[in-house]
Amino acid sequence: MHCGRRRKYRTRIKPPCPNTSCSKKDESHVVRFGKFPRLWDKARIQRYLCKFCKHTFSDSTGSPDFRQHKPYFNIELIKCFASCGSQRRAAILFGFNFKTAARKFVLLGKEAKRLNEHHRRSMLESFERVSEMQFDEMESIEHTKLKPLSIPLVIDAKTRKILGFEVCKMPSKGLLAHKSRKKYGFRADERNQAMRSLFEKVSPLISPTAKITSDSCPRYAAHVRKHFPSAQYRQVISRAGCISGQGELKKIGRDPLFMLNHTAAMIRANVNRMFRKTWCTTKKAVSLSYHLEIYALYHNTVLTAA
Repeated sequence: MHCGRRRKYRTRIKPPCPNTSCSKKDESHVVRFGKFPRLWDKARIQRYLCKFCKHTFSDSTGSPDFRQHKPYFNIELIKCFASCGSQRRAAILFGFNFKTAARKFVLLGKEAKRLNEHHRRSMLESFERVSEMQFDEMESIEHTKLKPLSIPLVIDAKTRKILGFEVCKMPSKGLLAHKSRKKYGFRADERNQAMRSLFEKVSPLISPTAKITSDSCPRYAAHVRKHFPSAQYRQVISRAGCISGQGELKKIGRDPLFMLNHTAAMIRANVNRMFRKTWCTTKKAVSLSYHLEIYALYHNTVLTAA
């Protein structure tokens, strides 16, 4: 005979308190604290209360789209930013304010960086090692041609996947060097530091006996010997580009750095601030880094997906 008591079902494990100052990190002090309708999809989200520190949180706390009013635009914005789109054009296409596009660009850049780092960790956990690696440096500008930026880039030569990159300052060279020093003063050269940081990041992913290829820049050999002492390193002579200003596309029949140059040409073609002639210039180096993180995520997961 039914005794009249209602059975209680535990439908979800209660998460631990996310408050960093709370000393009780287990879920035994967490109780359910009602629900609320989420604004953009009207889903009822469970709220919790930590009885120890009195901190309230919900199932949405800590998620990538936490406190976003229009997270359903995120996937389309990644496609837009990785396909020649700018922040202002994205605001026009999707019908929201330019400040919203700028904020979402930063959030998506940070999330893309997290996902790219997660992809590198998953390669380590699955013991996948790259047997052929190519690397080189691309160049861009920060607000003006008198303030150039260097972008060291490492790819897997078999799959064309981007393994890592850095963005750093470099001094002007050639005919612009004197004008740059006169207008902006001395500009630090961070290329060696950026190359060391990049190789430290990707070295766990590379096989100790991998085949490594680069152009004939004299700075590269010392970095390769330090981080990949057992690798088969080869430097090739860089050739002129087939079109003026398009150094990534070579006029020779067989390019030893074809995979790298093809990937760099795709970056030039799909990241609007990397165009050779563009008015979407980078105002801050960190914004260029965010944009490249978004493109690297799209490149690795969509354009070069197996």
